[in-house]
Amino acid sequence: MKTFQQGFTLIELMIVVAIIGILAAVAIPAYQDYTVRAKVSEALSLASAAKTGVSEWFATNGNFPSTNASVGLPPAASITGNSVRSVAIAAGGVITVTLGATGLPPDAAGTTLLLTPTNNVGAVQWTCTTGGSLLVKYRPASCRP
Repeated sequence: MKTFQQGFTLIELMIVVAIIGILAAVAIPAYQDYTVRAKVSEALSLASAAKTGVSEWFATNGNFPSTNASVGLPPAASITGNSVRSVAIAAGGVITVTLGATGLPPDAAGTTLLLTPTNNVGAVQWTCTTGGSLLVKYRPASCRP
């Protein structure tokens, strides 16, 4: 009489669990970096209104504004998001986006992204840098060196 195997052996189940553990150990750090980068990129989307205001000001006046009020934006502290504390326009039209501490690692919390406008033959060209120690792996693609 022939007997048929019923189910998996213990060693087969242990091998599957080990493989899943190895995959999780590799995937979790990469996923954490991805989520931090997504939270930091919120800064650029909140700064888009300020970029538009600075560009319109430049097209009208031929120079760059120095405050949020001059381009019709609310005060810097009232432009916030889940991971953004404020969006401010400073002298020369430089937009400073300050990141908050919610959901960000300590080396990213409180850092800033600086969006600097330059006159490129009558058109505004933007340069993104950081005003702190924000690691390159957390920066949006347009803010990487």
